[in-house]
Amino acid sequence: MRQNTQAPSAAAAGTIQLGDCTVNRLGFGAMRITGKGIWGPPPNRDAALATLRRAVELEVNLIDTADSYGPFISEELIAEALAPYPPGLVITTKGGWERVGPGQWTHNASPKHLEAAVEGSLRRLRLERIDVYQLHVPDPAVSFDASMETLARLRQQGKIRHIGLSNVTLEHLERARKIVPIVSVQNRYSFADREWDYLLNHCEQHGIAFIPWAPLGQNRQAHGVLEEVAKEIGATALQVAVAWLLRRSRVVLPIPGTSSATHLEENVAAAGITLPDELFQKLSEVNPPPASLR
Repeated sequence: MRQNTQAPSAAAAGTIQLGDCTVNRLGFGAMRITGKGIWGPPPNRDAALATLRRAVELEVNLIDTADSYGPFISEELIAEALAPYPPGLVITTKGGWERVGPGQWTHNASPKHLEAAVEGSLRRLRLERIDVYQLHVPDPAVSFDASMETLARLRQQGKIRHIGLSNVTLEHLERARKIVPIVSVQNRYSFADREWDYLLNHCEQHGIAFIPWAPLGQNRQAHGVLEEVAKEIGATALQVAVAWLLRRSRVVLPIPGTSSATHLEENVAAAGITLPDELFQKLSEVNPPPASLR
């Protein structure tokens, strides 16, 4: 049986700080409300809008997006569904990619592009200031420090409240923190994909939120263990994966995404699931990081 029979609420996961923003520790990732290949409008616009509104009803108060989702479509849908935004809702977005077609992504974290990207996100999201703006990915053709200095300047100008990073190494994080305070890191991470364990541990030591994407991982063998645990506690595989992330560290802020309000409710219910010690350990042993990185 499920451990939580009440209506699902993201508040059941507790809260976390992003600078001076307090949010429930289960957010919503808005990448999947776009078309196939994260390109163009969703096949069902009304369903996408309903999913966003339902997220807020379920006390999700952090929605994560990016200008490259669509491109631009995800941000536009968020504003259409939710603006004017309810008090306490934090919208995080990202810049540093450009799109040329479905499933195609090209780097651009130049100062000129990031300045235009922030202005575009402000306009599409109908905001005067973005609560958390993240560098989506370091650009190998652009000085990382130049990218961060640009975001720091936009923060000084009042267009950004806080700055986060995505798809980075520990070296990137430490270099960025010498330029501007960093409130979050968003990297690929799951019970079965723990390459960034050491970076998560570093974030925990320094009070930096860690926002994992791809919570199910890519390991098919690991999915078998996940299904076993899910069956044992009467939950879905994604609920178990998210519950493991929530228990893994107090600074973890999962953002499972979907384009379905029904699936959203199932995902948010993970906030009320507490894995027994033996099941948490069973999942933790699926693909542990090398001892040198722990």
